[in-house]
Amino acid sequence: MKSSTLSLAALAFSLAACTARAQTENTAAKPTSYPTQVFYLNNISNSIESTEIVTAVRNFLSPQDKIFLVQAQNALFIQAPPDQLLLARKLIDDLDHPRRTYRLTYTITEIDDGKRTGTQHFSMVLVSGQQTTMKQGSKIPVATGTVTENGSPSTQTQFTYLDVGLNFNATLDESVNGVRLRSKAEQSSLGNDKTIAGIQEPVVRQTVLEGTSILTPGKPLILGSLDIPDSTRRMDIEVVMDVVK
Repeated sequence: MKSSTLSLAALAFSLAACTARAQTENTAAKPTSYPTQVFYLNNISNSIESTEIVTAVRNFLSPQDKIFLVQAQNALFIQAPPDQLLLARKLIDDLDHPRRTYRLTYTITEIDDGKRTGTQHFSMVLVSGQQTTMKQGSKIPVATGTVTENGSPSTQTQFTYLDVGLNFNATLDESVNGVRLRSKAEQSSLGNDKTIAGIQEPVVRQTVLEGTSILTPGKPLILGSLDIPDSTRRMDIEVVMDVVK
């Protein structure tokens, strides 16, 4: 009788130990629930910038932390321990900072046979890191073909339009050495028409000045000169940058 009582006690103890071990394993396997916080990117203008910030934050946080980007809202959802959330906040504040606004003024001086004949000024406002385009000129219609409908004596002429004039493309980036300007100035004009397969086609002359420069606020910089074909004229292009805010 005594032996039977001991066996039952041992069995009960074994069952209790197994139950405790199973509960411990289940608790260890169950992941800890961390808080989720939303971080809005207030100064991001495109998907490339937001993706770069997500990559930077993900590289600094623990691999177990969860990061989701909602592109339409420029929002980051991060699920992580409180100390990791603080680190994410600091990283985002450092990377998502307001961008400066600048004003670029292009001055084009026309020179004919060594004498200044005219000056034009073109101004544009840029945000650091974003490309800005400005155009001034005309759209020239060019016939590209004709269409004749079945049974109809009339024909319809199809046209395309060419931009002729001055085009400016500019991007400013802040760097250690100053403000870097990536600029493209393009000047186009009509030349004498040419006859091709019995059709008068316009000839467009084009000159492009493209390059990278370092600007100092308030200090003019000569970008270059554009010679005008079949003439003694040329255009000198100068640019000056001012900080708006």
